[in-house]
Amino acid sequence: MNKALPRPSFGLLKNPVHFLSLGFGSGLFPVAPGTAGTLAAIPLYLVIAQLDVTAYLIITLLIVAGGVYLCGETSRELGVEDHPAIVWDEIAGFCISMTAVPLRLEWVIAGFLLFRLFDILKPWPIRVLDRSIKGGMGIMLDDVLAGIFAALLLHFLVIPFFQGAL
Repeated sequence: MNKALPRPSFGLLKNPVHFLSLGFGSGLFPVAPGTAGTLAAIPLYLVIAQLDVTAYLIITLLIVAGGVYLCGETSRELGVEDHPAIVWDEIAGFCISMTAVPLRLEWVIAGFLLFRLFDILKPWPIRVLDRSIKGGMGIMLDDVLAGIFAALLLHFLVIPFFQGAL
């Protein structure tokens, strides 16, 4: 984490809002908290992936909508616009990435890698929106778009190309 930023205390995890926005505590990992948050999303994904696609989409929508509030509240508590420890947005983005993706290890890995790629690189328009929209919505929006980009790439390129090979 950037040394100029305040380091969140583990005491924040006592508050359910901060517990969730900090990715069940994964956002407090001192190195690559976004990656840790995305890893924390995998067990949640494995549970909701057992549901039909409609239920999966409803839960993912609730994760995204709730994330606007959760991330905004923790951002205010920390006094930092988009603190790296806030990783609920990564959890939401990963769930979006994995929408209607076959429930197999290789697709979880591919979805993880593609989501992290888009989240880190922030290609246009992700970077523009990341810089221009603030608050909980701004925290969530870049990861929602990274998730959409990853999902599109998975569905239209990766899965059709590798379906028979894996």
